Amino acid sequence: MIDDVLEIEYSKIKVLHIIASVSKESGGPVEGLTQSVIYRQKHGQYIEVLTLDPNDAHFLNEFPCKVTGVGPVAKKYGYTSKLKQWIVDNGHHFDVAVIHGLWNHASVGGWQGCKKAGLPYVLFTHGMMDPWFKKAYPLKHWLKQLFWLIQGRALRDASEILFTSEEEQRLADGVFWGYQYCPTVVAYAAADVPKINHEDDVAFRKLVPDLNSKPYLLYLSRIHEKKGCDLLLEGFAKAIQRPELQLIIAGPCHDDLIDRLKQLAQALGISDRVHWPGMLKGAAKAGAFRGTEAFVLTSHQENFGIAVAEALAYGKPVLISNQINIWREIEAGGAGIVAPDTVEGATHVIQTWESMTPEQRLEMGQAARSVYEANFTVEAAAKDLTAALLRAVQNNERVKS
Repeated sequence: MIDDVLEIEYSKIKVLHIIASVSKESGGPVEGLTQSVIYRQKHGQYIEVLTLDPNDAHFLNEFPCKVTGVGPVAKKYGYTSKLKQWIVDNGHHFDVAVIHGLWNHASVGGWQGCKKAGLPYVLFTHGMMDPWFKKAYPLKHWLKQLFWLIQGRALRDASEILFTSEEEQRLADGVFWGYQYCPTVVAYAAADVPKINHEDDVAFRKLVPDLNSKPYLLYLSRIHEKKGCDLLLEGFAKAIQRPELQLIIAGPCHDDLIDRLKQLAQALGISDRVHWPGMLKGAAKAGAFRGTEAFVLTSHQENFGIAVAEALAYGKPVLISNQINIWREIEAGGAGIVAPDTVEGATHVIQTWESMTPEQRLEMGQAARSVYEANFTVEAAAKDLTAALLRAVQNNERVKS
């Protein structure tokens, strides 16, 4: 449990989170923020969220605390002068802020507003300084280096820059040059498993009516080129030994990638074994996790991989690439199978899973739950973040005095 001193400190600070969007389709940072907010509010911390979303967006009301949207904004960068002005007008209601992400106006406008309001803040990079992007999009990287003249100041002026793993911090070092910042590694988390509910399985099965009672592997994330879904399909086609084993690829897609992936599955001769239920939420998501044999994510880049941590919470082994920055904890704890982000790597993790005995799979599932409890609980993440926020407040008070 959180120690008594920190428990008292929870109720002493009022926190503003600044993030581009709280739509669940925007990915892992929103899920991590959701769980953090729920936990910290239970312990007396006052929290509000400021976003670039339209203030009448329906999903703002689904978030567990008060959310103010200053949009609508253009989709790419999201500039609006309203963000900075809102912080200037309302910053005195808060003790400290958390800025989430880079390369959008929530980050830059958040920094400008906090700076003018005298509101101390910490900043999560959420993997957006990973060198994979430099390799995959060299032109975009140089444009970002130019933009770093502005974006870098947001990191320079933060009390601390928060990384969610040692690997993420190590990879970010030196990717951009021009400003120094204060890095800190904090715990990050997925929610613990909800109580077992028969309706979870019913909700999930409605979305995959052709699955029946067949065993399956689960991919649950955004359908994006960096996630290596093509590697997964090719690896699955090469590795499967049991004729009944199925693959669920669940998640939102914002371009034509899903159509190209379906064509690939057809060409590989596995289209009848791959199911595409779309984005899973609530009961359907819980049902998918509970029913799967293992979770699979052969991503090219993942600063944390919150769905991986969610799978561990369910006691599900994870079959992943070594480009997911928590792979070392998973491999050390025997909670999954790790290989490079290649077709050969994807083939290896599935082939290895297929060759394991039921007893070995059970032991790996038990290890998965143990790794979650040791590394990725919401309590640990809330404690680390609150400690960083308190340091920011204290540093700001020292500067004032």
